[in-house]
Amino acid sequence: MKKTVLSILFLLFLQMANAQCAMCRAVVESGSPSEAEGLNSGILYLMVFPYILIATLFFFIIKYKITKKKNEEI
Repeated sequence: MKKTVLSILFLLFLQMANAQCAMCRAVVESGSPSEAEGLNSGILYLMVFPYILIATLFFFIIKYKITKKKNEEI
């Protein structure tokens, strides 16, 4: 039952993602090449921040575990 519900939800969200991509494609096709480059740069700019946040989180978790392990050895 769970697999069926998850599959249906996945397919619904997949359709929403395709709709957004079609909208972006229409904007890029109707505009100038500089607008397309700006849109691509904006997407890359927005995509970087989640990776930076996750990397920072992992850094602090690993640092915390290392210091905790050193304190237990002493």
